[in-house]
Amino acid sequence: MPAEVGTRTSIPSGASSGALVRRTRLPNDRRTPAAARALVRSVLEESGLISLLNEALLLTTELSTNAVVHANTELEIEVAADSGGLTVTVTDFAPGPVEQLAVGPRNESADIGEVAERGRGLLLVDHFASRWGTVHEGDGKGVWFRLDQRAGDIAPVRVPGPAETPSLGALTGLLRGGVDRPSDDGIGDLAADLLSRLAHLTGAAGGVMRLDRGDGTGRQLLARYGRAPRDNADTIRIPFSLQRPYSGELELDASPLGFAQALAGIVAERISLHVENDRLRRADIRRQTWMTFLAEASELLAQSLDVNLTMALIPQLVVPRLGQWCAVHTTDAWGRLQLAAATHAEEAALAQLHATLAEDGPESVLARLEETSRLGTQVMFGAPMEGYAVPLVARGVRLGTLAVGRHPKHRHDPDEVAVLEDVARRAALAIDNARIHDERRAVARTLQASLLPPALPHVDGIGFAAEYVPTGSEVGGDFYDVIPFGEDQWLVVVGDVSGKGVQAATVTGLVRDVIRILVDDGKALSEILWRVNRTLVQRGGGRYCTLAMASVTRGGDGELTVCLHLAGHDRAVLVRADGRTSFVGEGGTALGLLETITSPDVTITLNPGDSLIFYTDGVTERRRGRELFGSGRLKEAAAPLAGYPADVTAARLRSTTINFSVEEPRDDIAILVLRNDA
Repeated sequence: MPAEVGTRTSIPSGASSGALVRRTRLPNDRRTPAAARALVRSVLEESGLISLLNEALLLTTELSTNAVVHANTELEIEVAADSGGLTVTVTDFAPGPVEQLAVGPRNESADIGEVAERGRGLLLVDHFASRWGTVHEGDGKGVWFRLDQRAGDIAPVRVPGPAETPSLGALTGLLRGGVDRPSDDGIGDLAADLLSRLAHLTGAAGGVMRLDRGDGTGRQLLARYGRAPRDNADTIRIPFSLQRPYSGELELDASPLGFAQALAGIVAERISLHVENDRLRRADIRRQTWMTFLAEASELLAQSLDVNLTMALIPQLVVPRLGQWCAVHTTDAWGRLQLAAATHAEEAALAQLHATLAEDGPESVLARLEETSRLGTQVMFGAPMEGYAVPLVARGVRLGTLAVGRHPKHRHDPDEVAVLEDVARRAALAIDNARIHDERRAVARTLQASLLPPALPHVDGIGFAAEYVPTGSEVGGDFYDVIPFGEDQWLVVVGDVSGKGVQAATVTGLVRDVIRILVDDGKALSEILWRVNRTLVQRGGGRYCTLAMASVTRGGDGELTVCLHLAGHDRAVLVRADGRTSFVGEGGTALGLLETITSPDVTITLNPGDSLIFYTDGVTERRRGRELFGSGRLKEAAAPLAGYPADVTAARLRSTTINFSVEEPRDDIAILVLRNDA
């Protein structure tokens, strides 16, 4: 209790000279705040300012507690009352300046958590006091506040008991609510806790907190206490301080007079802080999710080089993550839109979707899609589709549109729209890449076909058959040919030029044309090989060629005599009519590497039913992981084909080679079968 009470003549601005002033020094003790309250209460009762009792006791408690807890010294309190109001000054004697917090009148940018840790007195003073400031006298420093008598207040009134005045512990719990709560906890639990504390402190009959996250679901109930507030003047409504598209508010069934309005504002700020943290956390998680989604979509789209497969894949990526349905329209040569692919989250609605988006669908939908394609901008469209369309543009060329329908209970937010536009850009690029790949493949197939004979000759008693499997969009260097070579004589050629692409195709065409010219001139096989070698050395651009060349001569007894030359090429497989197989041929020098070559010849007799199989290294080097198909498997696969026609043998060997691995062939595959059909 105070040891001495006296009257002070110098008081802060706001109190008149005839004011009732009392001052006392209190020890550094836990009972000091109660003694300070008793002094303030006695002055208010004596001066008839009982209407200011609640605010005065609240602020006195906070300032005296801060002085004892933070300054850790004894304190001096001065209370001055006049007809206009009450002035209270609390001074401590700790060294250092007065703690200053960046809070102005109704400051909405103060960090509540920081205030809760460093002292709440100045924040509460700022909320409730008419004026306040700091004082410095000698070795003491402190804070003073002024409470003005409000017009219309009725005095005297019943002095509330201790239980009706907000306690320090209750206010501390209100201000610190959620400070140590993990950021990923539910906001609803925190809101319910703070709303319950607020209602108990203010005596409110009820209250609600509502939050709208801007996702199309509308304003949702965040927390509720007691009955819902009525729409009248005695209801406190404070909006949350949130960034768009979030919004919300706190409603409290309590009178706006007194400290209820200020405490409700503090609670609203506290909830706003946590909701904003939750919004930022959700936004960060969503952005990470979208980044992962876009990376996966890009990877999937990059794996497809088929136009139709790419367009069928795009709607599957979008639905249901970005929309209820999705459709891809492409532009034809005349600029008209054609439905290429569509999907719907509900399988039963897919037929209706196709009917609506087809060329004979509703004009309103088609007009909006054509507007998107023509203008190259995003366009919204309403019923019956409820969605919007974005253009598909790649390398400055408009390829069509990507249309997406909104979910029934969810509208697209800006992040989803941005992601969908990104998906459209990647999808357009994937479609364009697939088209370019198809065009290159068509060019390669056309060029490759020009390097192969359009058809092999049909000769009575002799069977010729060939199989060719190109790879990718690159022109290969593999080729084959069968050329008439005198009376009852033919030249069989199977070759492989090193490398791929246009240069390899040029060398392939050069070799093939030189051989045909030399054959027409009646040159011998050895001279043909020598001249082809010289041509490649001079004009081959550093490329070489392996060649299997055989002259086939028909005898009078039905036998075929084959003179075989191998210029660095794999040996041919001889299949007898009884199923016996063997490799034939003697290795020579590949063409285009050296000025001089060696090319030993081997003579083979083919009896009726015998076959001779020529092939390129695309057969033997067909891979399954690290394992090669090899010449041994080719020989084993050829044995059961004894007695089959040449075309069947070639087709079976092609199928066996391709089925050896699930991977795409890495090199062109060429197989030519010569059979004695006599």
